[in-house]
Amino acid sequence: MQISDSIALVTGANRGLGRHFARQLLERGARKVYATARTPELVDIPGVEVLRLDITDPAQVAAAAAGAPDVSLLINNGGISTAQNLVTGDLEKIQLEMRTHFFGTLDMIRAFAPVLGANGGGAILNVLSVMSWMSFVGANAYSAAKAAQWSLTNGVRLELAGQGTLVTGLHLGPSDTDMTAGLDIPKNDPAAVVRAALDGIEARQDEVLADELTVQVKAALAGA
Repeated sequence: MQISDSIALVTGANRGLGRHFARQLLERGARKVYATARTPELVDIPGVEVLRLDITDPAQVAAAAAGAPDVSLLINNGGISTAQNLVTGDLEKIQLEMRTHFFGTLDMIRAFAPVLGANGGGAILNVLSVMSWMSFVGANAYSAAKAAQWSLTNGVRLELAGQGTLVTGLHLGPSDTDMTAGLDIPKNDPAAVVRAALDGIEARQDEVLADELTVQVKAALAGA
């Protein structure tokens, strides 16, 4: 699909990748961009239409779908990281990760699939992670939630093919955003990640691998 013809909705648009998505969508000529966040007062991007949205709240998801009936591009970017392990971590935080990445994304897709279908099919981009494919002590709750979100992405791609909806998964390694602010590791330029993702949507790609790390990790999945 052409970004310049789109009406997009971005979750988690007040910071990080979501903020870059909203800005670049406008720069590419999107007709309208709904910038959503749990704290909409923090969205500071001129030209967007701001909506309050906590993707873990089904009532707010339903309200967003009702309030944005013209959407043709849904970008499921909103996410969290609670730095929990699975065996000894805080179970409520582990459940929150799954509620956000898996059930929050699923609720958004279930709410907006009819909207996209009515508007010609459109596209969905789910922001995943290299952690969809690997585990890391100190972040295994995040890995499990992202793995579930990857499986969700592959499943809804099949289910929505009949209505002409493109479903793209974006995989990336650590990027220079608030989520990784305390990590002393190499980080991607988030603007470059978003450019790659939007290019992938326009090219109708099922998956976008935003950096060399994700390329290497996916290639290694068949190994021990």
